[in-house]
Amino acid sequence: MALLTLGINHRTAPLELRERVAFTPERMAEAFAELRATTGASEAAILSTCNRTELYLAGDDDCAQAVLRWLSGFHGLEVAELESAFYIHRDSEAVRHMMRVASGLDSMVLGEPQILGQLKDAYALAREHGASGVFLSRLFDQSFTVAKRVRTETAIGENPVSVAYAAVSMASHIFADMSKNTALLIGAGQTIELVARHLAEAGVKNFLVANRTLERAQTLAEARGGRGITLSEIPGVLAKVDIVISSTASPLPILGKGAVERALRKRKHRPYFMVDIAVPRDIEPEVASLADVYLYTVDDLHTVIEENVRSREGAAREAENLILAGTQTFLSQLRALDAVATLKQFRQRAEILRDIEIEKALRSLRNGSDPETVLRGLGRGITNKLLHEPSVQVRKATAEGRVEVTNWLRELHQLEVQDDAVSPTPEKI
Repeated sequence: MALLTLGINHRTAPLELRERVAFTPERMAEAFAELRATTGASEAAILSTCNRTELYLAGDDDCAQAVLRWLSGFHGLEVAELESAFYIHRDSEAVRHMMRVASGLDSMVLGEPQILGQLKDAYALAREHGASGVFLSRLFDQSFTVAKRVRTETAIGENPVSVAYAAVSMASHIFADMSKNTALLIGAGQTIELVARHLAEAGVKNFLVANRTLERAQTLAEARGGRGITLSEIPGVLAKVDIVISSTASPLPILGKGAVERALRKRKHRPYFMVDIAVPRDIEPEVASLADVYLYTVDDLHTVIEENVRSREGAAREAENLILAGTQTFLSQLRALDAVATLKQFRQRAEILRDIEIEKALRSLRNGSDPETVLRGLGRGITNKLLHEPSVQVRKATAEGRVEVTNWLRELHQLEVQDDAVSPTPEKI
């Protein structure tokens, strides 16, 4: 059983490609069913965020190309469009990669904590659809354990650095006193919740939160003294806000150029600051062409993010050591798991041979045979049956020059090495 990670991220693919490969919640059930049925993957999990789409798999070692073809077809792309941006990690590298992702070391913002929650959601979704088995379950659990150690034993999370934080930092360069500004947050997930917290810390007092579900919008908004609205109400309030930050899972844009143009006329061209964190994008790219609109996407946040990353580089080196140790621990557990399965099969075979010999002995006793003779025959029969096939295979391996098999036999049974140049001829078994 091979472990594989396949995907694209912010380092290998531009936003335009990442948004075409993103999975919407509505198609997850279909994706899990097709992925396992057509690619040779017996276990699967899908992580889809604004910065990455990754597939975590347990299955055939040669299923990578089948997965690439499936992923391309599922999203209506040509394989060639994905190949140059696609990466594949196998076994130990797949383990290390997931732990780096969970710990925030592979994120655009080094050490950002949101990815751990997103990875936990991906695992929960895989379990919900019956796609995660013993191998991926153990991998996710170990990755979460390592990520927790990284968070608590290093300084990688001390400074509030994230995509949300970077977005708010950019807003502070445009508005000198943010206490006078009104913010419209579109979406009500963890990223928007974090944006709201950073905006409040930056001085923003007036909040509107728009979401498909009004109840969730109200809950998040009221926590900051704001008001929740539905997505359909956005055009009516757009002229009254100064900051728009959006992060939803909508497959289509929520805010279009026409709506922003109408709002700008009402605002007498007072500037807008907008950040679209979503993939696929929530705000039409054409909005950026309007005067008095400063529109940024996740890819535009690189400058702010790179400045903040430098403060975390020392902690990242410590984190890498924890991840290396965590990878080795997991691989040891995996090898032990394989040993358990092999030993179970070995014991079952031994018990079958034992039962056959016992049944022969019982028949002899019922027929009046001498008990001592029967017991001695039982012992010989069990010994011969258990040792016959291993003896044949050891002789064969030794004749082929694979002397390590004999060495393993000595180690397993704590046998002393013969001093004689030629060992005595063993009794025929």
